[in-house]
Amino acid sequence: MKVQARNIEAMPNAVEFKTDATLLLSDHVRVTLMRYFAQLDGHEATDLYAMVISEVEKPLIETVLEQCGHNQSKAAQVLGVSRSTLRKKMLQYGIE
Repeated sequence: MKVQARNIEAMPNAVEFKTDATLLLSDHVRVTLMRYFAQLDGHEATDLYAMVISEVEKPLIETVLEQCGHNQSKAAQVLGVSRSTLRKKMLQYGIE
């Protein structure tokens, strides 16, 4: 059973359901952000965009590199970035 994005707000614990594997990546992001805001306990969020991008970008790069046999040229092509951009991101995140 696939949980639709529009139903996520009504299901705050959706990630814990057995349907977890059928959620779209965007649904996981939405649920995680809802939990993040709930845990702020009245505090304001800052630099949210940078936080989310860094949380997604590092495992994205690591996984693509693994799938490409650590061939940086091929990984850069899969990611749609230049090899130099990939190298900069790898240095930024401490990926070897």
